Amino acid sequence: MAKAVKRKNISTARGKIDITFLSFVLILLTIGLVMLFSASYAYSYEYYGNSYKFITRQAFFAVVGVIVMLIVSRIDYHKLKKLAWLVFIAVIAMLVILLALPPMVSGMDVKRWIAIGPVTFQPSEIAKFAIVLLFASLIAGNQKQMRDIKFIAVLVFLLALTCGLIVLEPHLSATILVFCLGIVLLIVGGLPKRYIFGGIGLGAAGVVLLVVSGAIGYASDRIKYWLDPWLAPTGEGFQTIQSLLAIGSGGILGRGIGQSRQKYLWVPEPHNDFIFSIVCEELGLIGAIVIIVLFCLLVWRGFLIAMRSPDKFGALLSIGLTFQVGLQAMLNIWVVTNTIPNTGISLPFFSYGGTSLLILLAEMGVILSVSRSSNVEKT
Repeated sequence: MAKAVKRKNISTARGKIDITFLSFVLILLTIGLVMLFSASYAYSYEYYGNSYKFITRQAFFAVVGVIVMLIVSRIDYHKLKKLAWLVFIAVIAMLVILLALPPMVSGMDVKRWIAIGPVTFQPSEIAKFAIVLLFASLIAGNQKQMRDIKFIAVLVFLLALTCGLIVLEPHLSATILVFCLGIVLLIVGGLPKRYIFGGIGLGAAGVVLLVVSGAIGYASDRIKYWLDPWLAPTGEGFQTIQSLLAIGSGGILGRGIGQSRQKYLWVPEPHNDFIFSIVCEELGLIGAIVIIVLFCLLVWRGFLIAMRSPDKFGALLSIGLTFQVGLQAMLNIWVVTNTIPNTGISLPFFSYGGTSLLILLAEMGVILSVSRSSNVEKT
């Protein structure tokens, strides 16, 4: 009886947040804002007549996001279980509605954004959190059924439904992220080994089939220009070529903050997906390595919080949200360095996007909430 009471106290008591994890988040956020301003002011002035347009909006969302992060960190993460299905259903509804709306950007057959007044956001950004929350809730609450093929089939169906709607936008990078998040949580949640390789194989085969069949025609083009961007040096390969020139011209030490040449309308929209190329040009190889190390440390600390979580739900939440940041950063850096085809994926804490930054910081707040219980258990 005493042991049962002790477990209850551990799971409900609240301690201090993990200062180390919080520090990594704030350091990356600060560097990200500095680099965003440096990368964006020329583009912002040229197209909007205001060098501070992007940084002003991003800084506002950063301040609001930090406040939201700290508020979320004080909320018991167990309460999120009740919202799992509600968030997931809302995301599915938004993804369905999105496909029925006309494209926001004229001339592009891409449907990724929903506008509500002055606020524009991508439902796929919320879908990442929705999958992590739902899978963490279902797996933690049904641990014994993780060997039941019917239960696993339900989880796979929910993942396939979400990925299917996102790929129709089309948004290949978000589809890959959501798919990987679901697979990782299934594996960590106790998926039998005999299903792991089969599931990964089916997912990979599905992507290849979509690309080869032309269902994602733009993906086929991106693969072609990834293999040889000089096939269209002023067209599809232009962004990759300019990105590589920026990285190469940075050298070991970089040109210095604010001294990039490629951001002067050479790298298209340098404040978005290809901001890391400007980082490399201005901070050099050493600066780029420092930022990569900071991301690695953030991931390490997030996984450590998960390992110290007093329950499966908290562990899965922390693993999923931490893995999301790490994978997204890795894929973005690979794209910018032309290691993989251009998938249109942003760099966490750096790329421009107020609502996506707000969602990201709220997710970091969830990890900090888990860390409060983790700290209590250690004491």
